[in-house]
Amino acid sequence: MSEIVLVTISGRDRKGINSHFTRILGKYGVNVLDIGQSVIHEHILLGILVEIPDAGDFSSIFKEMLIQGHSLSLKVDIRPVSPEDYDQWVCARRQERRIITLLGKRLTAFQISRVTQIIAEHDLNIDRISRLTGRIPLGAPFCSRNSNPSLSRKDRACIRMHVSGTPKNLYAMRAGFMDISRSTGIDISFHMESVYSKNRKLVVFDMDSTLIQAEVIDELAKIVGVGDAVAAITASAMAGEMDFKESFTKRVSLLRGIGEEELERLAPTLPLSEGVELVTKTLKDLGYKLGILSGGFTFMGRYLQKRLNFDYLYANELDIEDGKVSGKVKGEVIDGEKKADLLREIAQRECISLEQTIAVGDGANDLPMLTIAGLGVAYNAKPVVREKTSGAISNVGLDGLLYLIGLHDREIDTRESL
Repeated sequence: MSEIVLVTISGRDRKGINSHFTRILGKYGVNVLDIGQSVIHEHILLGILVEIPDAGDFSSIFKEMLIQGHSLSLKVDIRPVSPEDYDQWVCARRQERRIITLLGKRLTAFQISRVTQIIAEHDLNIDRISRLTGRIPLGAPFCSRNSNPSLSRKDRACIRMHVSGTPKNLYAMRAGFMDISRSTGIDISFHMESVYSKNRKLVVFDMDSTLIQAEVIDELAKIVGVGDAVAAITASAMAGEMDFKESFTKRVSLLRGIGEEELERLAPTLPLSEGVELVTKTLKDLGYKLGILSGGFTFMGRYLQKRLNFDYLYANELDIEDGKVSGKVKGEVIDGEKKADLLREIAQRECISLEQTIAVGDGANDLPMLTIAGLGVAYNAKPVVREKTSGAISNVGLDGLLYLIGLHDREIDTRESL
């Protein structure tokens, strides 16, 4: 009769530990049911769940493992697992799975305790925790980032939790995370884990206040001296207090008379958001298709498309008469619903499902595309937007998106140096 046992090995890490212990297990024809290992500051924790075909071999295996552990100054624990506990563990593997990402300029024990408390209160179990940012040097580092790419960016700290189970109240859990985010200065993203989580193919971005640190229509309004009036309408629209098309038409009518050459001069002067060049270059290197879906204007979009190598661009085109803005736009106004339609259209063109897409935006008119994408990310967004999205970035730059899709610092550094 077989027996199931859990072997845990801990102590100072060194080369060959796995080989030493699995060699012993191999002598007895043991089947490995599960295995996991983590190393923190040169200390290892190795767990192996095994099935011993002949239960009579247990004592011999136990003895050899203890002797091997003593010779390597490692602690070895071996304990039987009942068939009932094993069956319960197998069934637990079929539960819903989610990924919770904590991202900020630093991570504290207090922040982690708040997050894990909510996880426990909603009956979820943390199966695995991994660090996505590299090691942080203290004081003057003895090696540079170039010589040691595992060193972390000093203004980034990110961990990823894989949790299982069904939350008691998903909305209450999300609200709890938002409260922690606001009060402690950390971004918390929370989304379902699926086969698509590792197989995203398309990322679309809003433009104004997402890819760039400005609302272009406000900047144009300053040129013709109607900045305050247009800014007030913009703020109302982004907060969801006014229909986008209505507000857009009102604002564009106030831009009448701006010269076409002034549009081209403005584009290069507007600053990119932090991390934009890194995130777009890295995503392109990884084979992603990138798109701009904007309620802004094509002249700015074309500039960014050329500079950042975007594959798709959809924005509103200002009507020009005799070299000047007429106060109207050509064609259909791109509002929130149109952005969602365009995301569906691009996904179909690329022969991918919506679950394989990511959308990033900041305003209420971005919500339709954020909510249908496989991963919707609110970037420096208004509360109404953050409440309805699974991902959020507010405390770091737009390159924080790379951590939300699961990249480690060393992978980002490798791409950055190419």
